[in-house]
Amino acid sequence: MSEILVTGGLGYIGSHTVTCLSEAGYDVVIIDNLSNSMLDTLDTLRELCSGTITFYEVEMCRQEELNAVFEKHPNLAGVIHFAALLQVNESVQQPVRYYRNNLDSTLNLIDACAQFKVSSVVFSSSCTVYGQPEMIPVDESAPIAEAESPYGSTKIMCERIFRDACEVLNLNVLSLRYFNPIGAHPSAKIGEVQHGEPHHLVPYITETAIGKREVLKVFGSDYDTRDGSCIRDYIHVMDIAEAHVAAIGNLIDGKTTGFDPINLGSGTGQTVIEMITAFEAATGLSVPYVLADRRPGDVEKVYANIGKATSVLGWRPTRGLEETLKSAWVWEQRQPAN
Repeated sequence: MSEILVTGGLGYIGSHTVTCLSEAGYDVVIIDNLSNSMLDTLDTLRELCSGTITFYEVEMCRQEELNAVFEKHPNLAGVIHFAALLQVNESVQQPVRYYRNNLDSTLNLIDACAQFKVSSVVFSSSCTVYGQPEMIPVDESAPIAEAESPYGSTKIMCERIFRDACEVLNLNVLSLRYFNPIGAHPSAKIGEVQHGEPHHLVPYITETAIGKREVLKVFGSDYDTRDGSCIRDYIHVMDIAEAHVAAIGNLIDGKTTGFDPINLGSGTGQTVIEMITAFEAATGLSVPYVLADRRPGDVEKVYANIGKATSVLGWRPTRGLEETLKSAWVWEQRQPAN
């Protein structure tokens, strides 16, 4: 079996992708520094996966630690690079930490790939690179916008670094620009963990529904949208995970060379209030909410054109919003009360 290295493989999207890689017949090598993840997830993955799961606690910003993994696994077929600090608000407060971590880890990965002759890399990017696009749905030809946060800037910079590296190294990179992954594994044994106040909408909805939070704040009620709240593109995390398996297979098979970005979304947009209503319809629960002021930097509306993902990867999302929100609720019910 081919081995795939997954950086940040104990995180939210990384862990779900590991299950899909295993199902597709790959053995998986995970590295993670556990800054945004839990070691318990490793035991769960070994329970869910039939293939070999090898784990190393590694700080990717230290080149020697990263290189040691490549030395132990000289036949890696490719890398899926999730590892990054990822909270937008935190990045505004700690910009240097975000730049150092997200850029240094990526640069070290490129150096290791070059040294150990691993040419296939899938990069975890973000729709934040588009800002507020002029045309919706947004496709990959849209101009890269000025980032609204240091986190967003690191995604733009990493894409540029990969693009430049592909010009001079034997490196082929698919940069997957996610929109809003939500939901949980069908087993409900892995899902999205939010520490403290949630920074994503669906965990905020589920925590309000279960009583951890009294009320949900809807930030902005006067946008030029169907009900005045922001529009985003929400997609099941398992659909996102399956796209990564398609992407790494595409690269290993030599179908893509150089650098290429691809959107991953549902292809439709939902307002915040529509998401609350959809959750209530899917679960039969009530979610109290109040309208609040806009937040600085929030984009009014954005959702994806996913035609390129279909044509290049043969991928389309297969899970609907109701199924996705139900999975998030089942996951929430398994979490500690506090």
